[in-house]
Amino acid sequence: MFRGLLSFSSMTMVSRVLGLVRDMSINAAFGANAATDAFWVAFRIPNFMRRLFAEGSFSTAFVPVFTEVKEKSSHADLKDLMARVSGTLGGVLLVVSALGIVFAPEVTALFSPGAIGEPGKFGLTVQLLRLTFPFLLFVSLTALAGGALNSFHRFALPALTPVILNLCMIAGALWLAPRLHTPILAMGWAILAAGILQLLFQLPALRGLDLLALPRWGWGHPQVRRIMRLMVPTLFGSSVAQINLLLDTVVASLLVAGSQSWLSQADRFLELPLGVFGVALGTVILPALSRHHVATDRIGFSRALDWGLRTTLLIAVPAMLGLLLLAEPLVATLFQHGHFRPFDTRMATLSVSALSFGLPAFALVKVLLPAFYARQDTRTPVRAGVAALVSNMALNALFLALLFLLWASPAQRQGSWLAGLAAIPGLHMALGLASAVASYVNLGLLWRWLKRAGVYERQPGWGRHLLRLALACAAMVAVLLLGRWLWTDWTAVAVPTRVWRLAVLVAAGGASYLAVLFAAGFRLGELKGA
Repeated sequence: MFRGLLSFSSMTMVSRVLGLVRDMSINAAFGANAATDAFWVAFRIPNFMRRLFAEGSFSTAFVPVFTEVKEKSSHADLKDLMARVSGTLGGVLLVVSALGIVFAPEVTALFSPGAIGEPGKFGLTVQLLRLTFPFLLFVSLTALAGGALNSFHRFALPALTPVILNLCMIAGALWLAPRLHTPILAMGWAILAAGILQLLFQLPALRGLDLLALPRWGWGHPQVRRIMRLMVPTLFGSSVAQINLLLDTVVASLLVAGSQSWLSQADRFLELPLGVFGVALGTVILPALSRHHVATDRIGFSRALDWGLRTTLLIAVPAMLGLLLLAEPLVATLFQHGHFRPFDTRMATLSVSALSFGLPAFALVKVLLPAFYARQDTRTPVRAGVAALVSNMALNALFLALLFLLWASPAQRQGSWLAGLAAIPGLHMALGLASAVASYVNLGLLWRWLKRAGVYERQPGWGRHLLRLALACAAMVAVLLLGRWLWTDWTAVAVPTRVWRLAVLVAAGGASYLAVLFAAGFRLGELKGA
């Protein structure tokens, strides 16, 4: 599992770094305005579904069944399962994509109600959505190929595949946009091209495993039906964070222009630790947990899950603290170029700070969910997800009301609240805070029900592990606070100054964390404990 994690994480790191370059290119080319808000809404809807299928629902339902057939049946049965699943999944999503294109105005009205009164922005969102929606079909078939490769312990290629999307979007922003009458449409064409290229990229690897077959309709196939039964509950349960983000899109459409873009910047900063470690750990651990469950090896199951939880905390806790303390330096250094102004930096800093508070919960949920899905228990995560979703919406209203009362002028408090929400910058921070707190609700419920199921037994050494983690994080926080005290201004200084200051802070914070962690007794061999 450790080798698989390194393989997956290293390739995902390349993808996430390019994702950062992608967002830097978009910000420099377009800034944060109504046009970029339209793009982020149009991209977020199919991208949300990509998270469901590529990193959530489909993989968690497909991999355990695929692994069981691989372990217990012939290769011919495995190849037939691939053909049936690809034909069924492809057929269903072809219809869904077609409906998304035809009813793009209705979908836009549903998820961006604030744009209804702005015909230009609404029409642009519809055009972009019609370009981006077919991405769902291609990326879901890519997820199928990636799930099969992961089951054969081929983690690197599926993790590298998202690089194609980032390269296409960078080319769209820097090369294609200046050549179009409506520059932002270049991003829609880039996403459509990336979906096709990602699928083509994985086909040779499938052929090498003799798993490439013509898709066949298989709705009545017993294993396909079983995957679908497992998948339906996980459509919700495995992607509560993404559903929350999509609902936040609806609320953000009622706020100041640019709010969608500022929230997207926060999501980008969470993508690095979540993608490189949270999703990577969940992806790597699922086949192992499935194998232990099939073999009724409870001790192996507990050790594998324990390894995943400890490794996640080593990354997620310092990542949260680092993002909280370095939000403004990071945004100013990476994004404040071209059309992205100091005001945008301050606004994006609010959402980064708010959302990063939930990073440990987001990451731990990615590791806990496979413990349910490996046992083909897809109902329990739905219960936790419903509670988290309700909490998120209630907290959205609560935090929005609190910030509105704190920041609104007396005239705004007495007037229309909707008008006030659309006039006060910074209220998008409430949405990030609500998502972060709701993620802890989700995590707490999953942990409680996992303990109640009696399938996980905590391994020795947790007290020592948490003490070392606390000491290392305290040292890192002290170093970063000192740096922020020395360098308070980040939006007005020159770019080279921002770069070297941020490099010093990141290096000093990281070095202090690792130095204290190892001084307290941590050894790399512990990562191979599973």
